[in-house]
Amino acid sequence: MGQTQGTSWLCPAEADRARLLDMERRIKPVRAAAMGILGAALIASGPWVGWWPVLVLLVSLAAFAVVDRGIEKAPRPEYRMAAGWALSQLLIAGSIVLSDGLHSPALCWLAIPVVTLSSRFSNRGVAAGLVLTIGLLLAVTIGLDHQAVMDDPSNLIFALGAIGAVGMLTTPLMVSDQAHRSDARIDALTGLLNRHALELRIAELEMQADGGDVTIGVIVADLDHFKAVNDAHGHATGDDVLRGTADRLRTHGRAFELIYRIGGEEFLVLLPGASLQDTIEHAEALRCAVGSRPIGDVPVTISCGVSASEVGAFDFQRVFGRADAALYEAKQAGRDQVRVRTLDDAATALARTAA
Repeated sequence: MGQTQGTSWLCPAEADRARLLDMERRIKPVRAAAMGILGAALIASGPWVGWWPVLVLLVSLAAFAVVDRGIEKAPRPEYRMAAGWALSQLLIAGSIVLSDGLHSPALCWLAIPVVTLSSRFSNRGVAAGLVLTIGLLLAVTIGLDHQAVMDDPSNLIFALGAIGAVGMLTTPLMVSDQAHRSDARIDALTGLLNRHALELRIAELEMQADGGDVTIGVIVADLDHFKAVNDAHGHATGDDVLRGTADRLRTHGRAFELIYRIGGEEFLVLLPGASLQDTIEHAEALRCAVGSRPIGDVPVTISCGVSASEVGAFDFQRVFGRADAALYEAKQAGRDQVRVRTLDDAATALARTAA
């Protein structure tokens, strides 16, 4: 699996990357339906505008298939999405060139991908997308036949108006949606996802794992002696320690949307596709990262409990229960360590209890 590489120009915060990936999951099936509608329109109008635009649409579908492959595991998925988005605009521009430029009925289609800009990217990404779209519009109109534009610029003006209006209207709608969703799903102190977001993700993973051939690793991590930190240094310092711990988990985590704050000083990491050994190694890496240096003047360590689901099924409560029991063992054994509970361990413990 890939490892996130911090923030980027398109995703100034890790929360932006989580939103981008979440929206991509939602847009993907709708995009397929929209492509079908565009394909039907191109086929229906083929006798009048020609068949080359249909070929361009097929190339676009193939390109999106390549972009989508493994995007959630990519270190910087936002760049792959931006490349796919830009390619879609280039292909629409190609369709316009092949169907009479300024007078092409596809001219207004450049506004369609603009609808998705604000759902994926921050304001800087929206601005960059609008600049690219307007540049392409000018290239396929003025660039191809500036005299035709001078004679009758109405098609260009209408297309510019549609692109600008779509960009302006969708941005505040997405800002409002983002604010409400962040309130519901983001922990205000650490910026990590919260229990509500976890419930939604668990439901997705349980459906994805059903009958499949992958396992899902679970890590439960807890800050060691956190009460003593609050007692000795005050709650403000305790908050700084929680934020610093969350930052280190994000920096060394595989993907932001898989790390959750589930309690005062307790964190959960989900690792889809990870074996038990993968999960153990990842937990050890997180433990070392958090304890590598003090946060402020406070030495910090974490204890981790690890477990993993069996192949083809993900019962979160059972896997979490095993990982939580392993965390308890780590605490009892002296803290600052990783302990593991497997399905066999749980069966053995149950048998001993029954006996």
